[in-house]
Amino acid sequence: MDAVIHTLAGFNFWSITFRILLATLIGGCIGSERGRHGRAAGLRTHILVCLGSTMTTLLGIYSVQVLGLSGDPLRVSAQVVSGIGFLGAGTILTRNHTHVTGLTTAAGLWATACLGLAIGIGCYSAALIAWAVIMLTITVLARLERGVKRTHTDTYYLELCDINRVNEFSREMGSTALSLQVLQARSQSPGHIGLELVTRSTTQSNELLEQLRTLPYVAIALPVTEAPV
Repeated sequence: MDAVIHTLAGFNFWSITFRILLATLIGGCIGSERGRHGRAAGLRTHILVCLGSTMTTLLGIYSVQVLGLSGDPLRVSAQVVSGIGFLGAGTILTRNHTHVTGLTTAAGLWATACLGLAIGIGCYSAALIAWAVIMLTITVLARLERGVKRTHTDTYYLELCDINRVNEFSREMGSTALSLQVLQARSQSPGHIGLELVTRSTTQSNELLEQLRTLPYVAIALPVTEAPV
């Protein structure tokens, strides 16, 4: 066992192979979870990010230990942390100028790149622990977060027939509305304005929805799960 640990801690063919395979495994696990949820960056993207980060570290070590070049072996690797931003930016989407999605995937790409750097330099224990925490965060904590949101609030998509009725509707809702955001009307009907209404969850949620539908200037009132896209 000591011989295996010594081999993996050094810089040789077996340690390089192990680091590349470990980067593939870790990047693949994170990416597969993102892919199952239909995110823009999935299995292949995360594998390539983790592998690329690992390779930059290996090349830095190789240039110093094998080629005998002077300089900081992590100089190139340091650029990965900032350079991965262009991929992260590509996964962040803004819908209707209000809803931002993809932040978790972008952060996951950045974290995956950091894991690749740790693997490349041979810091296996930190990489494995961080990998476990990342998987816990994007799976278990995600479900808990969604559960809390569902338990405490209801969200509705509305369309008003007249843009000038927004202020009137806001006064009508009063303290019932936790949040009221103006959106582009999804039905594309002339003169319509879209709204996203967030209220506290109560046993009278269905009654509130019926009340919204009886307002003469409300053309559409639906829970967000049924809203047109």
